[in-house]
Amino acid sequence: MAWRRFRRHRMALGGIGVLAVIAGSAVTAPLITSSDPTTLDPDHSLAPPSREHPLGTDDLGRDELTRVVYGGRISLLVGLTAMLLGSAIGVVMGSAAGYMGGWIDTAIMRFVDLMLSFPAIFLLLILINWTGGRAPVAMMIAYLGLFGWTGLARIVRAEYLTLRAREFVEEARAMGAGVRRIIFRHILPNAMAPILVQAAFAVAGAILAEAALDFLGFGLPPDIPTWGNLLTQAEDYITTNPILAVAPGIVITLTVVAVFFIGDALRDALDVRAR
Repeated sequence: MAWRRFRRHRMALGGIGVLAVIAGSAVTAPLITSSDPTTLDPDHSLAPPSREHPLGTDDLGRDELTRVVYGGRISLLVGLTAMLLGSAIGVVMGSAAGYMGGWIDTAIMRFVDLMLSFPAIFLLLILINWTGGRAPVAMMIAYLGLFGWTGLARIVRAEYLTLRAREFVEEARAMGAGVRRIIFRHILPNAMAPILVQAAFAVAGAILAEAALDFLGFGLPPDIPTWGNLLTQAEDYITTNPILAVAPGIVITLTVVAVFFIGDALRDALDVRAR
């Protein structure tokens, strides 16, 4: 039933195809291009598109297509792993708040409200600057994950508040099931629909946040090819060599739009009111 409703969203199916092409290109990058994304060739800097360099070269003579393809590896890795980290934190915190209630619920939700009262990008800039500027990939993933769980925690809490009074939960309690088992074995599987939808949107949010931080000079080191770094390095050549900015910009846009289409389709397909 859910798959049948999902298939009605042609844009989501197209989004899956787009993501498959982009992710597949990133994974099989060595098969697509034989160039190294870090190899410098000053004699061919800012070369126009050609057979050897389909998207031209940047100011240091590096092949732009190679950097876009390899940049997808880092940007997609950051987006996916930051989503997984943020989702794990959000599920644990939201589950504890929704099921336990009382002062635990109050403490967690007040902390969530405090974090949501400040723009996440502003808090990220403060933290990154405080820890020494540009961060390695693992630290960037940690930053985005630690600031990307609050919305999901609220959603999970709302689901648990509804589900904890259901008959199957009462039966599990009567049979002697512990709190951890009830939370993760009985309630969580029934709350997966909104979690999956929010996780899809979180991937797009993490990719955009990483690109924005790169562009502002607070992201990953400039020698690491990411879509955000490519945009930053193309800033000075936006009028003379626009392909350097257009190529990563298009890939970011396609990826984010595809993820949003998939998220919208998941929300409709998993909506219990539509069953």
